[in-house]
Amino acid sequence: MDQTRRRFLRSAAAAGSVTLLPLRVGAESHTADMFETPGGTVTVHPIDHASLILETPVGAIYVDPVGEPQSYNGLPLADLVLVTHEHGDHYNAGILADLAGTAPIMTNRAVFDMLPAPIKGQAIALANGESGMFGGMEIEAIPAYNTTEGRTAYHPQGRDNGYVISLDGFRIYVSGDTEDVPEMRALENIDLAFVCMNLPWTMDAVAAADAVAAFKPTYVYPYHYRGRNGGTQDPRDFAARVGDRAEVKFAPWYGDEIMPG
Repeated sequence: MDQTRRRFLRSAAAAGSVTLLPLRVGAESHTADMFETPGGTVTVHPIDHASLILETPVGAIYVDPVGEPQSYNGLPLADLVLVTHEHGDHYNAGILADLAGTAPIMTNRAVFDMLPAPIKGQAIALANGESGMFGGMEIEAIPAYNTTEGRTAYHPQGRDNGYVISLDGFRIYVSGDTEDVPEMRALENIDLAFVCMNLPWTMDAVAAADAVAAFKPTYVYPYHYRGRNGGTQDPRDFAARVGDRAEVKFAPWYGDEIMPG
């Protein structure tokens, strides 16, 4: 992307007046859902497993960008990148450097400490409970960790982040890798949520649905639901358990997989 255009976008984002988002070269067809908010339209672009793009009126937010670079073709270039933790399905240094460009990066301390020098200067570390700002949006780092005996080494308490993104009163929660911890259950006024569920790394659909029943987002996407040795969770089971406590949205996180109807 031409740097003049990117600088223009950064300035416009800071002023809250973006009307144009540049696209990656090579337009492709992508599934997307749009949500109308007080500040404008938020478009969700599912990429794969734990990777997604939130296209907002103040810029495109890349969350845990990994996978094949061509998966991002035809989509807005990153204006902000959020990384939850260091596992390979959430963080890859080479892919991050390619996709982030000059965009600011917000991440947990563990990933910040391992970032390569060329992109470390554009990153900041957020500990659990800390916040950052971008274009008038507040980004809150929410604790993400395991609580079940035998799983706590996967995501120890205090290391990894989920995020709450607040945009003109519209609040988006991205869980990262976690179980149904008290900090998730205590969330308030969440309009849109992305909740992980797979074993042994995170939680099952039962626990995920129970957490959603507690914090009651308006919309929720089950994501990150493929696991190991039978640990894959069924998003339809999750939806049935959530019932009318939130509107469950489905997305093709795993390519041509048939989504629930």
